[in-house]
Amino acid sequence: MSRKRTEYRGVRRLGLYPCTLAACLLVAWAPGALAFDSGSTGVDGAFTPQVDTVLTLPEDGIFNFTSVNVPAGVTVTFAPNTTNTPVTWLVSGNVTIAGTVDLSGGNGVAVGASGDGNIGDDGIPGVGGPGGFSGGRGGEPAVSGERYGGAGLGPGGGGAGYFNGTALLYGGTAAFSTVGSASTYPSVGGAASRGASYGAATLLPLLGGSGGGGGAGGTAFHGSGGGGGGGAILIAASGRVEVSGSLLANGGRNGEKAGSGIGAGGAPGSGGAIRIVATTIAGEGTLSAIGGKFSENNIFYSGAGRIRLEAENFQRTAASNPVHSFGVPNALFIAGSPQVRITSVGGVAVPNPPNGVDDVALPEDQPNPVEIVFETTGIPVGNVVELSVHPAYGTVIEAVSGALLGSSDLASATTTVTLPSGPSVLTASVTYAVAGQVAADLGRYTGGEQVARVRLSAPLGGEAQAVLITSSGREVPIAATQLAAAGRS
Repeated sequence: MSRKRTEYRGVRRLGLYPCTLAACLLVAWAPGALAFDSGSTGVDGAFTPQVDTVLTLPEDGIFNFTSVNVPAGVTVTFAPNTTNTPVTWLVSGNVTIAGTVDLSGGNGVAVGASGDGNIGDDGIPGVGGPGGFSGGRGGEPAVSGERYGGAGLGPGGGGAGYFNGTALLYGGTAAFSTVGSASTYPSVGGAASRGASYGAATLLPLLGGSGGGGGAGGTAFHGSGGGGGGGAILIAASGRVEVSGSLLANGGRNGEKAGSGIGAGGAPGSGGAIRIVATTIAGEGTLSAIGGKFSENNIFYSGAGRIRLEAENFQRTAASNPVHSFGVPNALFIAGSPQVRITSVGGVAVPNPPNGVDDVALPEDQPNPVEIVFETTGIPVGNVVELSVHPAYGTVIEAVSGALLGSSDLASATTTVTLPSGPSVLTASVTYAVAGQVAADLGRYTGGEQVARVRLSAPLGGEAQAVLITSSGREVPIAATQLAAAGRS
């Protein structure tokens, strides 16, 4: 049965997110200094909201405050920038959060009898918090066919639900520091694939949570969309950070559903990331980056996020959820790292940086397969680039480029891929071998186990990741500053 998608108005719209590990600033803690220095310029003054406030992120995501005071009863949320960066507060003085700072992922839209009566918004997923990733769409209704939902976005996004001929499958749960629940509610044919855990305990690089997969479409109504992943925030203060209220980066819930002929449910998003670096950390308030729970029963859930606290004086005694890791103040940003990006799709140039929404519009009669062109810096030539295409509905499509040609300073490669109709989101990754002094230097981060390869991947809507792959196949995420320095001492 054919399906019309009139909302796309005759074009194939593609979102491509920034494929870069580079950052603009490195602020390191110097042992022996009297106090941590956040590096804030103070140009944004004091942030003292007296009513509920939505902060619109600048393009680099960085605020330079002199102080922050969020009083009790006040909630601060965020409007993302075009490249969906995490939130960064650099503060030259103190930070007090007695109210609520919320970067949680959005919930999927309710469908069928649980919805608002407008079937046009059925199946829409929850949007990720700033620096986080959105859920997958709920599958379209149809009498027959697989009726795929969409996979959740992000490096730990949940798989798409579908109709397997016997039962409607729910979307797969999202992951971050942990994977989600092994089964979804209820156990009708099992669940789509769960997302895989990712990221580093140090939150270098700083990444948000991933989206839950969308549920299979029913005979009369959509499946529900997945929940958005929690966002990511870095609070770095030269003085004291005291949280007596709430700092939240939780995953969003999947959309509720009800009615005859309804599809399966999506899955919730994973928790996001909270990193606080300061001279002193205090306060017994809530620090939460938990995964969302299923709307149907509040039992099954997606994976937890990460919380990292770094201070010279640590006065907090309350637990965090999930349990935080701790250290002395460390580098705030990643610098001097390799890059990989998509430069054109079907002959249409990609904006740099892309914003992930309608970056490239191809006509409906665009011939398939479509050529994709990649560009890299700091990557050895001869390697290949792996492309992943996340369509709005259906499973992920993958393709591999030819060998990178040029030099390690600047190389390019191409591949072709058959793009589905409707919107899709593209991402790229490169894996390359290391040896000699580079491998020896990197071995310090794997407990001495031989490092064989490095993988650079650019997640959908966030900063890229660096992962060491040992000779036994173990994967160890590291900060890109460490990768950039290997073999250069």
